[in-house]
Amino acid sequence: MTPSTPRGARVSHIGIAVAAIESSLPFFRDVLGLTEVTLEDTDGVSIVGFSAGESLVELLEADDPASPIARFVAKRGPGIHHICFSVDDLDATLERCRRAGIQLIDEKPRIGAEGKRIAFLHPRSTGGVLVELSDH
Repeated sequence: MTPSTPRGARVSHIGIAVAAIESSLPFFRDVLGLTEVTLEDTDGVSIVGFSAGESLVELLEADDPASPIARFVAKRGPGIHHICFSVDDLDATLERCRRAGIQLIDEKPRIGAEGKRIAFLHPRSTGGVLVELSDH
């Protein structure tokens, strides 16, 4: 497959909100044996990534008590925060979402972790799951 060949949507990463990354590391690193991947912190969140095949598992710890991750952990406790799908054409996918009546959190793509363009879809429109879309 060449880079210009459309790949279709694929799972990019699963974001897991944690109270403290340090206490979560042993399970993912030592028990599961996942390899740590360096990721940049963003949006008031410390991030540690683990390679899981072609996808990543991201542990998300709030640095800012007002951040969405802090609010999530305070309200629901630690757990899966979101799933991110990489898509061939983020702008076209967002337009399909609009036409389908999906509620967009981000009307336009913005820059997220790893400098990728991202956009979130509201869980009310996606079966209760916070969905992030990103460019490949």
